[in-house]
Amino acid sequence: MIKKKQRQEILAWLRAWSPEEKALVDQGLLEKLLKHDAYRQAQTVATYLSLPHEWQTAPFIDRALSDGKQVVVPKLVGDAEMVFVPYRSDELTEGALGILSPTSHDVVDKSEIDLIHVPGLLFNRQGYRIGYGGGFYDRYLADYEGMTLATVYEKQLCHFTPEPHDIAVKELIYSETNP
Repeated sequence: MIKKKQRQEILAWLRAWSPEEKALVDQGLLEKLLKHDAYRQAQTVATYLSLPHEWQTAPFIDRALSDGKQVVVPKLVGDAEMVFVPYRSDELTEGALGILSPTSHDVVDKSEIDLIHVPGLLFNRQGYRIGYGGGFYDRYLADYEGMTLATVYEKQLCHFTPEPHDIAVKELIYSETNP
């Protein structure tokens, strides 16, 4: 019940944020991410296809592709499994909750992914996250050995106790100010 309330509060805040102010913070987070050693060294980068209220991944995807990296994005398979497939802008369709989903079936093995950029609604300082409640990333990351990080607005940082099945992101890149 506490997680549900926290999700509702942060979603309301994210959706109410001025697009112009959010874009400035998003740009600052992008610059930090692009300077990170894990990004610079990665050949294959996984990220998500963002919703309007989330940190915008399109500029990150464009930059990673122009930097010669393979970009992979999540695809849901059945009710409980998530895989990553190569990003191709012409192979996307609207899926559940209005989230773009790739149509490709070319699954990239997790051992080939150097860096996973993980989404979330709330994060604690230890890297644990509260997402939308499906558990897809926790299940996927349970045996992933590569680098994980998340771009986080300062307002998304909060204290909470993770559940036993939760998997922490290894590093948070966060904004230092919110409007």
